[in-house]
Amino acid sequence: MNAQHHPEEPATPPQVAAFFDLDKTVIATSSAHAFGREFLHNGLISASEAIELYLAKASFMLGGHSGEQMDTSRDQLADMVAGWDVAQVREIASQALHTVVTPTIYAEARELIESHRAAGHDVIIISASATLLVELIAAELGVDTVVGTELAVLDGKFTGEVSFYCKGPAKAEAMRRLAAEHGYDLTASYAYSDSATDIPMLETVGNPAAVNPDRQMKKSALENSWDILSFRNPVPLFQPPTAREVTIGTSVLAGLAAVTVGGLWWAKRATSRGSA
Repeated sequence: MNAQHHPEEPATPPQVAAFFDLDKTVIATSSAHAFGREFLHNGLISASEAIELYLAKASFMLGGHSGEQMDTSRDQLADMVAGWDVAQVREIASQALHTVVTPTIYAEARELIESHRAAGHDVIIISASATLLVELIAAELGVDTVVGTELAVLDGKFTGEVSFYCKGPAKAEAMRRLAAEHGYDLTASYAYSDSATDIPMLETVGNPAAVNPDRQMKKSALENSWDILSFRNPVPLFQPPTAREVTIGTSVLAGLAAVTVGGLWWAKRATSRGSA
């Protein structure tokens, strides 16, 4: 008796994800420092803390941050937000989003995200910045899934503790966890980042791409034959605070200018030394 023949069902295509870093990959700025002016205006930070944020942002925009600098920035920001009301921070950031962050979104990143969506891929933003801020920017881009640094909260206020730091190997582990939960085929998935700290992130997928890579990331991309993408619209800008905004007097502003120039020079010098 002949066995009944059953035609083979077509194979289900793999579920593909596209993982995007945020700062200098999707946006041309630092999301962790972008809202400093608004926090100053709303009385959450002092003028001196605003200066620290601006200098940290300038350093990041000129030369990026090493793993150690990222850790220092994490600790400083965590200490700064201790005691802040979560709902107030979310409201301030939400109101300022379209003037502070939206203009810095790379047009190329928007187009790439849309192309992944059109291909049926799940788009995920995975960032070392605080989840609260990443979620706002992701919503602007129509991205539903985010993974970010988790700041501990008690009674509606930040405690100053970091419960999950989404950096380096922790990003790769989060990607593997999402893949297990949603059935993503990581060998068919994509990842995009600019920073050498995200090399483990790019190594996790079959289609990695370095975007506006720093020196070490570019070296790894060339060694591993990864795609290298250049996003240039918009061009990153750094705007120092005005006298009206910091309201700390002419003499102090002169000192601020000197410190800012010195900080920019020091960042450039460090970058030159690193590339030597």
